[in-house]
Amino acid sequence: MHQWYAIHVFSGHEKKIQKYLENEIERAGLIEKIPRILIPSEDVIEMKDGKKRVKNRIFFPGYMLVEMELDRFTQHLILNAPGVTNFVGPKNQPVPLQEDEVRRILGRVEERKDEEVIEIPFSEGDPVKVIDGPFTDFAGIVEEINHEKKKLKVMVSIFGRSTPVELDFLQVEMEK
Repeated sequence: MHQWYAIHVFSGHEKKIQKYLENEIERAGLIEKIPRILIPSEDVIEMKDGKKRVKNRIFFPGYMLVEMELDRFTQHLILNAPGVTNFVGPKNQPVPLQEDEVRRILGRVEERKDEEVIEIPFSEGDPVKVIDGPFTDFAGIVEEINHEKKKLKVMVSIFGRSTPVELDFLQVEMEK
C-alpha cells in the first residue's frame, strides 16, 4: 500500500536529489512502488533591478515528500541517494504522514499553482523608487501595505509636498 513519507535532505539540493531519485527509481523498475516524489513549492514573482523574475520558493526547505510502498529495498534506495539524510521519524523507523496532512499540503500546492504570488520585500517606512507608471523615477517612503489588493501607499514628494500615491507592488523597488 502506498503512503506518503517525509525525507530530510540537504537544504538547497532538493531538485537535484529529486532528479537523482527519479532516475534511480526508473532504472530499478520501481515506478509502481515509488510513483511520486514531491517538493512542495510555489512560483513567486520578485522585482530585481527593475525586472520581474519568477523564483521557485520551497515551502519546507530540506524536506521532500515521497509516495511509496515501504519495504527494505525501497527504503534502502531512498536512504542511499546522495543528499538524503533520513526519513522523518524515529531512527530506522519511517513514519507515514497522516492523510489529512498530505491532503492539506497537496491542496496548498494545487491552489498556489494558478495564483500569482508576489514576494513583498517592503515594510512600512522603507525608502522605495517608483519604476513604472506616471511617477517613474520618483522616490518615496512606504506608508501602508495592502496585501489583499497587492498595493502600497507610498508618500512621494511632488512639487515639494508629500503626496500619497497608491502603487502596485511591481511598480516600485527598494531604494539603493
